[in-house]
Amino acid sequence: MNQQLIDQIHQRLQALEPAELEIIDDSHLHVGHAGSQGGASHFTVIISSKQFAGLNRVAQQRLVYGTVADLMPFPIHALALKTSIPS
Repeated sequence: MNQQLIDQIHQRLQALEPAELEIIDDSHLHVGHAGSQGGASHFTVIISSKQFAGLNRVAQQRLVYGTVADLMPFPIHALALKTSIPS
């Protein structure tokens, strides 16, 4: 199931025209935590986009969260975000 979810996240993040995009499934690190009960997943997203230019880190992260908001808190329990502006 997680590969399908990774593919869905990847597809949605294309709206931000990423120069770099990596999605890492961290769910195995959270087995037994309350957030993983029922099969919710944890991911790290590394994304670089020109759309982040002029935005502070919180605003950048809000853009990312906005693309997957309907998937949270299930099937995505948590996203760790690393955002940047391409050089």
